[in-house]
Amino acid sequence: MKFSIFQDSRVGGRTYNQDRIGHWYTRDSLLLVLADGMGGHIMGEVAAQIAVDTLAQSFQKEALTRIPDPDRFLFNSVLAVHSAIDDHTKTHKLPDYPRTTLVACIIQDGHMWWTHVGDSRLYLVRRGSVHARTRDHSRVQQLIDEGRIREESVGSHPERNMLLHCLGGAHTPHVEPTSKARLAKDDIVLLCSDGFWGPLTQRQLLGTLMQKGILNAGPELMALAESRGGPGCDNVSVVAIGWGEDEVSVAPAAKAPVTVPSYDLPTNLQDVNATNPDMSQAYMSDQEIERAIADLKSALKRHEAGKK
Repeated sequence: MKFSIFQDSRVGGRTYNQDRIGHWYTRDSLLLVLADGMGGHIMGEVAAQIAVDTLAQSFQKEALTRIPDPDRFLFNSVLAVHSAIDDHTKTHKLPDYPRTTLVACIIQDGHMWWTHVGDSRLYLVRRGSVHARTRDHSRVQQLIDEGRIREESVGSHPERNMLLHCLGGAHTPHVEPTSKARLAKDDIVLLCSDGFWGPLTQRQLLGTLMQKGILNAGPELMALAESRGGPGCDNVSVVAIGWGEDEVSVAPAAKAPVTVPSYDLPTNLQDVNATNPDMSQAYMSDQEIERAIADLKSALKRHEAGKK
């Protein structure tokens, strides 16, 4: 594989950094991960660290030297993160669940597979265009989809800080079907937290990347996001690659994941980093634990059925 990589995470205007990022690779496979620990609950940085560690450990175990099934790997890893956060909460008798968003991407065979939970995003920059390939799991995005508010009103909307899905908490997370796309030479794949995409416009993002490339543009865009975010700027995190290979022809897998279209999402939305207040329960009863386990089993069955 031929690629250049940039990653950085800055505290911004906060007292400490709750974001976690990482990348791992073998000769034939690459994993990119970004988790944004949620400040509306205790120990968001712990949840984010658990997320990154869980995916890294799974990748190091399975990528010999490729991930046999990237679709299944990402789906199972997301559920494993949620379970690990639950175990940590119970083991340490925490008064509430740590929570985090997550966006993760596997790159191999000239393709990328990705999934996400929350409002951390994945962008694909190609031939002078920037495409958001994830759709925020947020209340304001839901209202936009329903036609009840316009995008320009997001910054002042009273529910702008509410996420509908996250990892950690008493409820089984909503796991997006894994998406897949072929990569072309000079593509940029960029994973970022809302502290990065929130303050920037698409024109700023695209113009700087096209003019300077990811290695030189990365630090400049990080600094610009911090500056535009002001004194209360959220943590700012990015992990991104510049792809250096020509398109390759690979026989399609018998059970290929569904590819979703790109979304024309604005990059200048305001901070959307708190959570759904309905997800505030601290402990689960025996009945709720049994129901959560049943939900996980049901999710796995639906996922397997959808691949047939």
